[in-house]
Amino acid sequence: QVRLVESGGGSVQAGGSLRLSCSVSGSSIGRRRLGWFRQGAGKEREGVASVGADGGSTYADSVKDRFTISRDSAKNTLYLQMNSLVPEDSATYYCAGGPLFASASVAPGGYTSWGQGTQVTVAS
Repeated sequence: QVRLVESGGGSVQAGGSLRLSCSVSGSSIGRRRLGWFRQGAGKEREGVASVGADGGSTYADSVKDRFTISRDSAKNTLYLQMNSLVPEDSATYYCAGGPLFASASVAPGGYTSWGQGTQVTVAS
């Protein structure tokens, strides 16, 4: 069973940066679809970024050119570098694991394993 544990959340001023990490156990991340999602207060969970087994990535329009997803297979860890943060980015961020050999996707239905979430707060 795939287990995911996020870290790196916190509070930051608008325009600042944070890097989220997701430690994965139970599966090699290099062969699996992985993604980051977020859920703000009173909002539905939305896909933020994803990386596929082939290394391709996709992003939500709202974070393109500001966020970067990456993975370190040696550490079995997924990252989300978030730059130029705005208050609208405030949310609980979740990492998720999808099927083996699958391409990138930010659709929540394409994932079967979820972390517990880490809070990101961006102050104006």
